[in-house]
Amino acid sequence: MRFLGKKLLFYAVALLAALSLNFLIPRLAPGNPVDAVLARQSSMAPVSPEARHSLELLLGVGDRPMWQQYFSYLGQLVTGDLGRSVTFFPAPVGDIIGQALPWTLGLVGVATVVSFTLGISLGALAGWFRRGFVDSLVAGSTMLAAVPYFWLALAAVFFLAAGLGWFPLGLGYDVEVEPGWSGEFVGDVVYHALLPALTIVVSSLAGWLLGMRNMMVSTLSEDYVVTAQAKGLSLRRVMVTYAARNAVLPSVSGVAVSLGFVVGGAIVTEAVFSYPGIGFTLLQAVRNSDYPLMQGIFLVITLAVLGANLLVDLLYAVIDPRVRTTAKAGAR
Repeated sequence: MRFLGKKLLFYAVALLAALSLNFLIPRLAPGNPVDAVLARQSSMAPVSPEARHSLELLLGVGDRPMWQQYFSYLGQLVTGDLGRSVTFFPAPVGDIIGQALPWTLGLVGVATVVSFTLGISLGALAGWFRRGFVDSLVAGSTMLAAVPYFWLALAAVFFLAAGLGWFPLGLGYDVEVEPGWSGEFVGDVVYHALLPALTIVVSSLAGWLLGMRNMMVSTLSEDYVVTAQAKGLSLRRVMVTYAARNAVLPSVSGVAVSLGFVVGGAIVTEAVFSYPGIGFTLLQAVRNSDYPLMQGIFLVITLAVLGANLLVDLLYAVIDPRVRTTAKAGAR
């Protein structure tokens, strides 16, 4: 319990620091969301000072001192009010994020899990069967990972979508298909997500594969692995239970951070493929100085990253007995 309490206190302080930065950074950036909204409305009719003041109060900016805005911002968060979006004015920020988040979780989340699982499995085999066929894949995947993702995604669109016509050029689904929980719509969504997901897997596979392969090679020389082999245990049990289980620990921390940032979406991916996810929404928010929407998206990303790291810390205590031993020793 002491270990859990210390972790919860640490993440609570980290959350408060992140919320403070989330409040400050958009306000230090150039541009003003009130001016952005009024620039659209002023072309239709003159805007009175009273209307401007009301808009400033609605968007949480204006002439008030910064500390008042800060506590007002924290108070709104406690009640679950993320404010109104400037880009999609007057839609609530929560509704905008709620519409974009499932697209990103479906695309980037699944692609990250597939990439991690594939990379870890191939890395374990490459480390165990050194100089084998799987080990030869490391060089090819590393070369693909060295290509800037922007170019890789554009090349995939040019050759596989525009050239061969195997995949759609972009968007989340065909506009002629009626959205809903029908087989036609779900199949069309999966079809549109295949090429973006493939580019994410190809570009990120090398990191997991190479890291796991090197850790596997290092672990194979440990005494407990040599002892297990000397006792005559099966090769599968030694590889999975003794070697791979310990070699995968550093990668678990990496995937936790990756899964946390999944919520933020792959901004370049969604920009290249015009995918209606949260990364594309964040780009629109930045272009329009949409403070409330930026803060809402950053808040969701922060909660996801901190939550994923907390889960990994707890998972580490289950997987690695040394963590439990250290925690008990610190409690004495």
